[in-house]
Amino acid sequence: MAGSFDRIRVLIVEDNSHMSAIIRTILQGFGVRTIHECRDAETALQNIGVLNPDILLVDLFLAEMDGLELARQIRSDDSGANKYLPIIMVTAHSERARVIQAINAGINEYLAKPVRPIDLFERIVSLVERPRRFVRAPDYFGPDRRRRQDSAYKGPWRRSTDEDYDDQEEDREFGAA
Repeated sequence: MAGSFDRIRVLIVEDNSHMSAIIRTILQGFGVRTIHECRDAETALQNIGVLNPDILLVDLFLAEMDGLELARQIRSDDSGANKYLPIIMVTAHSERARVIQAINAGINEYLAKPVRPIDLFERIVSLVERPRRFVRAPDYFGPDRRRRQDSAYKGPWRRSTDEDYDDQEEDREFGAA
């Protein structure tokens, strides 16, 4: 397993040094050799370009800027490739509303604390083996929020705002589509 993760560069943004050490130890167990840590989002933003991480692990609640705002800042940066940086939110707050907030901020994966090695491993593997394409909407840029495709779907329209959506729905009601 060490050979598969030894080239991955990870940035951990976690204000709790104990939790950061736990995550670092888990990553080292996977064979990750390059691990950087920041205690706040501002420092992470200042260093992302220099550190050039492959994956960002970020806590939800941080001092001045929280993990959601950090994700939004990264996703809205049109000046570089960091806007496509895979982000895993690692937090003790796993309520549905928090998960939806994270998804809407452009988070790729969500991981609840306490962190189990198998869960972190699965999130990283998911980023590599099943990456979601990035989409742009008027108020969103990030990984496609839909995780699965409906194999029974037979048309080009996926959202109610798509052009000619109403005609498609009418056809579907009457069996024409």
